[in-house]
Amino acid sequence: MSPESNDSIRVLVVDDHAVVRRGLLAFLDSEPDLDVVGDAEGGEQALETMRELDSAGRRPHVVVMDLQMEPVDGIEATRRIRDAYEDVEVVVLTSFGEEERVHAALRAGASGFLLKDADADEVAVAVRSAHRGEVQLDAAIAGRLTASLRSGAELDGAGTDLTSRERQVLRLLGAGEPNKQIAADLGISERTARTHVSNILAKLHLNSRTQAALWAAREGLVAPAPDEQHSRNPSSG
Repeated sequence: MSPESNDSIRVLVVDDHAVVRRGLLAFLDSEPDLDVVGDAEGGEQALETMRELDSAGRRPHVVVMDLQMEPVDGIEATRRIRDAYEDVEVVVLTSFGEEERVHAALRAGASGFLLKDADADEVAVAVRSAHRGEVQLDAAIAGRLTASLRSGAELDGAGTDLTSRERQVLRLLGAGEPNKQIAADLGISERTARTHVSNILAKLHLNSRTQAALWAAREGLVAPAPDEQHSRNPSSG
């Protein structure tokens, strides 16, 4: 593992396939701004590794998480990590046919989704985006998620009590702006922008900024071109 600098993004890789895990470790650790601080072959081991790294003062900034693992899968591991370490972002690796599991991972607080056949450099981009407070959504996954939200009733009726300022924040969040830029655009402090994002999630009964960005797209608050929006990446807060 490469020597850590103050600017390094600490990464934990979790995947039960040794070949995949070793490949990710080798590539990510070759990137000068990424520091792979650990790896785990399952959800339970990931949680234990998180505790050990946190105790050692090397808490990961980003976890790259496989979904399909036993006995603790990636969804439950994501939920537990996000509950215990709210500043840690989780980027999920998934297969195309796992739409329901992707929805579950969204609810658990994952902030990025990539297909398992993604290029290694796409994973690195997703890690950097997550660390910046943005979200990396594979275009195919994002399109299916947005379509399912438009056709489903999961979030129907939510958002009616959003203030006009919260709707402004939500529109900018959905357009891919991080909190710092939202604050600059609206002439408010970054802390206030973060508070607005938290209030939006509470009012919409959502667990992640990704869900909020998809909700904004569903409600027509942002109207990007399908293949452009998800490369711009909805912001986290």
